[in-house]
Amino acid sequence: MTNNPLKEKLKDKKIILGSGSPRRKMFLEELGLDFEVRPKSVEEVYPTELQGQEISEYLAQLKASPFLEELEPDEIVITSDTVVWHNNTSLAKAADQAEAFEMLRTLSGDWHEVITSVCFTTKDSQKTVSGITKVKLKEFSDDEINYYIETCQPFDKAGAYGIQEWIGMIGITEIQGSYTNVVGLPTDLVYATLMQL
Repeated sequence: MTNNPLKEKLKDKKIILGSGSPRRKMFLEELGLDFEVRPKSVEEVYPTELQGQEISEYLAQLKASPFLEELEPDEIVITSDTVVWHNNTSLAKAADQAEAFEMLRTLSGDWHEVITSVCFTTKDSQKTVSGITKVKLKEFSDDEINYYIETCQPFDKAGAYGIQEWIGMIGITEIQGSYTNVVGLPTDLVYATLMQL
């Protein structure tokens, strides 16, 4: 039987996922990787002049910073951040139901970009890659938005929605780019980058 090419490539490496996200954990499992989940909390604050991809790259790298002093030579830590970018504004995680409603009302009937940056950090190097996916949402009624927020509680998601949830099933009319990127990890880029490291 043929072995998983990525697993073969990384057989002498130890992969650490520096995130508690169940979606990112699921994707690494589906790529066939052995890894350890070791989240570390950082205050996710970025310089106000940063735009779009610059924000997600900055935060993905920031999340790697607590690991820098402790990495062993055979370890690779993966950290990432997702930004929903609409009308030159970053829509982060909603603090409450009212904020989630406002975000979804803003995104309703329009295109936005979902940008996920992934930072790969070793003892002596760091590489960051980003996936950008354009997503078009239908025009939502207030009842549709309220039903979604009440049933799915999307407060841990950038832009206050999950593409894999009810609102994605009823509301996404077009998508240009990687689907997994919108869920939280551009798996094609992760695979390609790890194959090159």
